[in-house]
Amino acid sequence: MKQKILYIEDNEQNLYLVTFILEKGGYEVCAARDGREGIDLAAAVKPDLILLDIQLPLMDGYTVARQLRSNPELAEIPIVALTSYAMAGDREKAIAAGCNGYIEKPINPDTFMQQVELHLPGREG
Repeated sequence: MKQKILYIEDNEQNLYLVTFILEKGGYEVCAARDGREGIDLAAAVKPDLILLDIQLPLMDGYTVARQLRSNPELAEIPIVALTSYAMAGDREKAIAAGCNGYIEKPINPDTFMQQVELHLPGREG
């Protein structure tokens, strides 16, 4: 069975590129376009991994991560911030909100899969 990745992203181009790369890599991708939808979809599909943009409509990615972590059914799902926020302290802020990892945009298509797979359950090492 394919591992499921939830990508919470409001930018269509980013959504298309990341979905294309992940599907080509053999993953099933579910997409949400805002934080509320992302939280609801995470509860419905229980993905193996969540990729989370930080700049989202309705609620930012930090708030989304904190809400996901506060739900016992979703708290163990790895969350990776996928964001153009790349200033000093942004990585730490994402980790403090509950993210397990941090990938800067624009992504590098050549190394993106390796970065993602570091966080997938059963894919360590």
